[in-house]
Amino acid sequence: MMKYIFFFVLGCVAISNAQNSISNFKPAPVGGGLEMEGYWVWGSSVIKGEDQLYHMYASRWPKMLPFHPGWMIASEIVHATSKTPEGPYQFKEVALGARGAQYWDGRSCHNPKIVKYKDTYILYYMGSTHPFEEVTKENVNEFDLSSKWCIAGRWGKRVGIAISKSPNGPWKRLDSPILEVKPNSYYSFLTSNPSPLIKEDGSVVLLFKGRSYKKDGITNSDMSIGVATAPSYDGKYTVVGNAPLFSMEHFGEVEDPHLWSDATGYHMIAKDQRGTITGEMGDGLLAHSKNGIDWEIDKTPRAYTKLVQWNNGKTIKQGQLERPFVLVEKGKPTHLFFATMDGPGGFGNGTKTWNMVIPLKEE
Repeated sequence: MMKYIFFFVLGCVAISNAQNSISNFKPAPVGGGLEMEGYWVWGSSVIKGEDQLYHMYASRWPKMLPFHPGWMIASEIVHATSKTPEGPYQFKEVALGARGAQYWDGRSCHNPKIVKYKDTYILYYMGSTHPFEEVTKENVNEFDLSSKWCIAGRWGKRVGIAISKSPNGPWKRLDSPILEVKPNSYYSFLTSNPSPLIKEDGSVVLLFKGRSYKKDGITNSDMSIGVATAPSYDGKYTVVGNAPLFSMEHFGEVEDPHLWSDATGYHMIAKDQRGTITGEMGDGLLAHSKNGIDWEIDKTPRAYTKLVQWNNGKTIKQGQLERPFVLVEKGKPTHLFFATMDGPGGFGNGTKTWNMVIPLKEE
């Protein structure tokens, strides 16, 4: 097993077969992370700035819309800061918001991942647009996955970047996505959920989610995870090979991959969408690679479960626990961030969402 992988194995609480395992998770701080009144909050990415503050970028959209698929047409990426990784994080401003239907990312910006190369901050994200009127309280009853807004919003999902010399912005957004769809490929329908890693020489390895058109030419496939490379963050991104890294046919369907590296190689943590790898739908999985292109699932693949131990002594099974993000400082993982939801499970059954954080014990 690779170095630092043990930070995540077996989650927060007891495992199966009546065996108890003390994990390397510390209790999650109640009130840590980011929660915003009046908004659904999701999917954070954190970086430490030269100002010694921790800068979080997260998705939010108004609770007037249903959680799913509200993000598809009205998400914006916000910037919040904290003096500590645990938070709580304080909202500063909207980093990437709506900018007009004529732009590829004009209506929705989602799934942020922040990285830095030399003196430049690069914010990877998913963007989308649609040509229709806004969804309001007056017409929200017409809004669902089969509505015109969602058909266009989902079909238009693409991966792009914004660039700044400061974590506080302003952010320069590109007029075109960096990762387009390709006919007759596993990403012919959309590209989304970027997870970048910039090497010392400036070249990029980028994991992403793709969906393809089915044979009917209308509906879309299950999710696949692919990898693209680029000579630099602002260079041309090229998808490697014709087959995905993860799919229903290979390993299993996963979502929300997060990529990081250390002296031993590349590591991935992701959500096991159907439980075919970890044995439980929605649990986290671990994989590793020597080059970022060819991946193997860890011998002990489970990274976490939905059961979270909080620092008030309670252990709660979260309704949803997604978008894992690993904060690495001085070459070691120190904190694990999640988007989470209350309730019994299912996007339609929660009353609030927030971005939470779990500190990791030192090795």
